[in-house]
Amino acid sequence: MIYPQNALDKLGFTEIKSLIKSHCLSDMGVQMVDRMQLMTSYENINKFLRQTREFKEILENDSPLPIRHLFDIKSLAEKIRVEGAFLSEAEFHQVLLSLQTVFSVISYFNEREGRYPNLEALFEHLQIEKKIIKSIEFVIDEKGKIRPNASPELQNIISGIAKAEQEARKRIDHIFKNAQNSGWTADGSLTIRDGRICIPLLAENKRKIKGFVHDESASGQTVYLEPEEVFQLNNQVRDLEFEKRREIVKILTALSSELRPYVPLLLSYHGLLTKLDFVRAKAMFAIETEGDMPQLSTQPELRLVNARHPLLFLNLKKEGQTVVPLNISIDEQQRIIVVSGPNAGGKSVCMKTVGLLQIMVQAGLLIPVDESSKVGIFKQIFADIGDDQSIESDLSTYSAHLSKMKYFVENSGGKTLILIDEFGTGTDPQFGGPIAEAVLETLNRKRVRGVITTHYSNLKVFANAAEGLENASMMFNNLEMQPLYILEMGKPGSSYAFEIAQKIGLPPHVLNAAKSKIGVHQKRVDTLLVDLERDKKELLETRVAVEKQQRRVNMLMEENEKLKSYLEENRKAILKDAKKEAQSIILNANKLVENTISEIKQNKADKEHTQQLRQNLRKELEKHAEKKEVPAQTIEAAPTELAAGDWVKLTDSETIGQIIDVTKENVILAIGDLRSVVKRKRVQKIAKKEVPKEIRRSYSSGITEDLAQFRPEIDIRGMRGEEALYEIEKYLDKALMMGFSNLRIIHGKGDGILRKLVRDYLRKYSHVSRMEDEHPDRGGDGITNVYL
Repeated sequence: MIYPQNALDKLGFTEIKSLIKSHCLSDMGVQMVDRMQLMTSYENINKFLRQTREFKEILENDSPLPIRHLFDIKSLAEKIRVEGAFLSEAEFHQVLLSLQTVFSVISYFNEREGRYPNLEALFEHLQIEKKIIKSIEFVIDEKGKIRPNASPELQNIISGIAKAEQEARKRIDHIFKNAQNSGWTADGSLTIRDGRICIPLLAENKRKIKGFVHDESASGQTVYLEPEEVFQLNNQVRDLEFEKRREIVKILTALSSELRPYVPLLLSYHGLLTKLDFVRAKAMFAIETEGDMPQLSTQPELRLVNARHPLLFLNLKKEGQTVVPLNISIDEQQRIIVVSGPNAGGKSVCMKTVGLLQIMVQAGLLIPVDESSKVGIFKQIFADIGDDQSIESDLSTYSAHLSKMKYFVENSGGKTLILIDEFGTGTDPQFGGPIAEAVLETLNRKRVRGVITTHYSNLKVFANAAEGLENASMMFNNLEMQPLYILEMGKPGSSYAFEIAQKIGLPPHVLNAAKSKIGVHQKRVDTLLVDLERDKKELLETRVAVEKQQRRVNMLMEENEKLKSYLEENRKAILKDAKKEAQSIILNANKLVENTISEIKQNKADKEHTQQLRQNLRKELEKHAEKKEVPAQTIEAAPTELAAGDWVKLTDSETIGQIIDVTKENVILAIGDLRSVVKRKRVQKIAKKEVPKEIRRSYSSGITEDLAQFRPEIDIRGMRGEEALYEIEKYLDKALMMGFSNLRIIHGKGDGILRKLVRDYLRKYSHVSRMEDEHPDRGGDGITNVYL
């Protein structure tokens, strides 16, 4: 329930409906938009929102839905419901085109079964009766005219008309030629008068040919005569034409009777077309306003993230400007938000944005907010906006406000959303303030939710002390004397009355006189609010800088931990391999020494043989020493060709990695989860079998997992410039490593600042070959396609 009824106009919902109607393709869709109203059923709201979101997905990312012809077949079905009534050729053609659209749409969704479940529910259990189309197509052609062979009788009649017309034409041509040769005719050729072919004769010759005069020229010098010989033939044609018309009526009546049992089904088809047009119009409007579906809650709560007033958004978009987003939360703890701040600072827009977006969601419309927003369901929405004074009802401005307050207090509850603009104004502030405070206290006890704007200090103080009420203010740059249109929760705002008056140019002596007339306490409170706002702004800027620095520190610490962990694992593997190699060397050396001693014993210490054995032992040991030195010499002397996918080892350590890419001087390595750029001369190519199985396995599983999780699309809407570029850099590196050739970056349209920043950055990225806008139906210049 909405009170009063004109609240829909004042909040802008009527204008929203007009914009949606402009996207409708049929009168039925327009009528359905007119019937849109506030819903309170969670199931219905959820269904309508999901249908709109799915249609938006089709418009942006899928082939166009084949909605070509939408005619009002309901009225036509009702017409043939009456026994003996029949549709005309044009009306049957409209039914035919509409049914073709219905079956094309159903076929479209059947091909994508399961992808759009909420839209598929629109025609669930709907009977597909193609016999209707076949029956109509047998009688009506593709141009909407009756077929000559719709019945044997009609075919014979049409054939008879053609023959009679041909014979009549042949005879009249002969008579006309003879008359011309005799000089009886006037200038001109054969002409039609009263549906009959006539000869133009000079008036003095009209008795020279027997016939019927149908007309004469304005001057009376020419008469138009139908020869007697042709008269009977033309009568025959006229009779056949009447007979043809009777036969057509007979055929159309029979076809109407044949379709009469299908009237309920035709009405169902009409309902489907109407709903499709309605949902399509809502989806088109959602794309136009960059609307999304928030999380839906059954509780009377609200959390808007980056919300924009849709009408303000569209107006500023035309001028190339952007809307400052609104972030506000209403729940059980902070039920009523009391918004204060300077005039023209955005208080009323803030309140109207909350009210309009809430009504839009409960009417089944997507809203321009971040998808992380949450919107609950309210049973009632009460609004007091603007001046409702009435001469007829003898109501002043303040009386009108009080009448609404009376209604609010008597009828509101825990599931009521109230919206009050300039609470308490319209009378002496000395009395209006306390009355407003008392009303607010009563509404708070009834646990209503809502947004109230005010300049009254007593309401700011009351909101600060009362549980369930929360102060909020519209931020103001008191150095440049400009509103920032940013809502800040948790503190009241100054009205900046004197500062604004000074900027406008009110004389200093007037300002000083005004300042001397206000109380010392009030002046101190207002000064304190101004100072508090300035300090808060500085704190906000400092906090942003610290958070940015903290993110950088956290990132570096995370990379450091990964590197430390990898090096620790690698060190253990190197020590293990070294121990194995040492054991092997010792074992081989022991065997060699034992064999040498055994042979010396066998030869009974023969001097020459002993010397020979010692030389052999020395050579074997020297060979092993040379083996240990070969890798370094080989690497230095003859570097091998490297390619992506090769396994390599760093020459100054035992670290093993796989090559991702090769440049002139450097190679990009994947070392576990890390990516590193090293000089080519610092790596040595090794065979795959030399790579430990656990390294190959972990690398393969990591790549597989990355590939499974990686999507060639990134959404940076709502990010700051530096944050967005950082995310894109990581994203491009991973895309290159995975081997993706093209990507989508969703940055939104707005005023184009983020789009320009992203594209300027990508132009400097050497792996990017080209960029282009997405197709207009799938996001246009709000999405950049990047080709690598």
